[in-house]
Amino acid sequence: MHAAARPATTGPSGVALTGAPTGLAALAARADHVIGTAVEWVAAAIVLVEIAILAAGVTARYLFHTPLVWSDELASILFLWLSMLGAVVALRRGEHMRMTGLVSRVSPGARAFLEALALTASIVFLLLIFHHALDYAQEEGFIVTPALEISNAWRAAAIPTGIALMLAAALARFVRLHARGPALAAILVAAGLVALFWWAGPMLKPLGKLNLVIFFVGVVATNVFAGVPIAFSFALATFGYLALTTSTPLLVMVGRLDEGMSHLILLAVPLFVFLGLLIEMTGMAAAMIRFLASLLGHVRGGLSYVLIGAMYLVSGISGSKIADMAAIAPVLFPEMKARGAKPGDLVALLSATGAQTETIPPSIVLITIGSVTGVSIAALFTGGMLPAVVLGLALCAVVWRRYRHEDLSHVVRVPAPEILKLALVALPAIALPFVIRAAVVEGVATATEVSTIGIAYSVVMGLVVYRRFDWRRIGPMLIETASLTGAIIFIVGCATAMAWGLTQSGFSQDLGRIMAALPGGAWGFLAVSIVAFVILGSVLEGIPAIVLFGPLLFPIARQVGVHEVHYAMVVILAMGIGLFAPPFGVGYYGACAISKVNPDEGLRHIGGYMLALILGLLVVAAVPWLSTGFLKF
Repeated sequence: MHAAARPATTGPSGVALTGAPTGLAALAARADHVIGTAVEWVAAAIVLVEIAILAAGVTARYLFHTPLVWSDELASILFLWLSMLGAVVALRRGEHMRMTGLVSRVSPGARAFLEALALTASIVFLLLIFHHALDYAQEEGFIVTPALEISNAWRAAAIPTGIALMLAAALARFVRLHARGPALAAILVAAGLVALFWWAGPMLKPLGKLNLVIFFVGVVATNVFAGVPIAFSFALATFGYLALTTSTPLLVMVGRLDEGMSHLILLAVPLFVFLGLLIEMTGMAAAMIRFLASLLGHVRGGLSYVLIGAMYLVSGISGSKIADMAAIAPVLFPEMKARGAKPGDLVALLSATGAQTETIPPSIVLITIGSVTGVSIAALFTGGMLPAVVLGLALCAVVWRRYRHEDLSHVVRVPAPEILKLALVALPAIALPFVIRAAVVEGVATATEVSTIGIAYSVVMGLVVYRRFDWRRIGPMLIETASLTGAIIFIVGCATAMAWGLTQSGFSQDLGRIMAALPGGAWGFLAVSIVAFVILGSVLEGIPAIVLFGPLLFPIARQVGVHEVHYAMVVILAMGIGLFAPPFGVGYYGACAISKVNPDEGLRHIGGYMLALILGLLVVAAVPWLSTGFLKF
């Protein structure tokens, strides 16, 4: 239904909001706008300050040989604030990761109920955890930071502040829900479930490890499939498990949230996301694509090969797959459609290249694995290059087969002088991935700091070489960076808390014994891991799956004789295939949104590409040298 004066608008995650709010809804809308805008710009400012701090640290250490002892500590404090404020921005914008495969397929009435229930579930968790977060911040006030010598409460206060702001944003959205009946039903269902679990608490404690199935399988799966954001699904299950079946103070859960969000290496996430947006805005990505198109545009299926190659190159600059696809699709797809390519095949290939390039540094997933497992980031950056080439060649084989009869009679071959000119224009952009990798591997900068080198390089190239730098886009780009950072890091925090709960229950030891006893030794372990991470990637997305199971499985991999870098490449590629494969893979729907193609059109074409990716993954799993051959042992 629509309001008389103005149609209903859509809030986060497709929730219908009132079109012309009045009374309480109008007050909530105004408050949400004022507070939300302030939070967005504060978060954007923190991104800028973080870039400046890390750039100053690199400059002071590498050029002047006088390290800034306080820079990492200040960056860590600000990063927690950025993560929590970014989570607020993501909640307002509906950008927290969630699985909508079921929600999008039900009737409009059921969808309205599930959307309201997802929002209600988030509110329930925020209400339950808020006072524990306040207690945690007060406890941290007794700790003094070593470099800046200030109370750690300045850092820890970010958690209750962010929770309070998320709660305000969620309540404002709930008040503005258009469908009042489903909203009321969602409140009743949520309240009933909370009361039921609270009443059943004394009966749950004697069940022992069966509670792991109830909470970490039953509660998580129910929430995820109902469309509750994955971070809140993890958090609700962990809170319920700890509160109802253990005597653990819930202050500890807040501490595990803090621990998960406070790895300094994760600061690379917002900086590489911003770098990805920057190369698109400055025209560097377009320059690379035009050069590749001039080389291969006259070959049958040539622009599809260009798409595969461009994703490989651009992924070496940005850590965000969505940013990579958004930089490439608008440049290539119009010409590919003009040549007769089917939109469904284009989106299928774009989605497949998203999975193919997951291991290319500076992939956010690589950085996350290094953060939660302790594997060397430099080793992961080195090991990720060849596996992506193998999967890229597998995709090229499918392209060759599908386009071997393409009519190119109307295509004019680009003359050699023009190719040379395009190569010179693209050279600064093509050089950037190699600059980033060399800086990390050679020790000039850490994986976190190197992004500032890339940002400075891109700004100079945009202003001086490409003469394309839209200052008006910087603000929205910084806000987008903060939002994506908040969505990712909040998931990492909630998954860390859940993983800690599983570990304390003895699950990790049980899992270790089961996996170590699998028939086939290392090969059996790799086969089970591939199947498990394809499924986890499609249901939980990549980063939650890695944070949750990485710390549990990597020690087992070492125990059965699988090199940790080789194992990282196998599970990342398996997770990527699940993430970008329909019907559940969220990455596939992201590719469809960027391409403006109906998801149903891609379903008819994606099977061949996914089969090629699986065959390529099996080759990577069977030949460890592809992942470890260039490591410095």
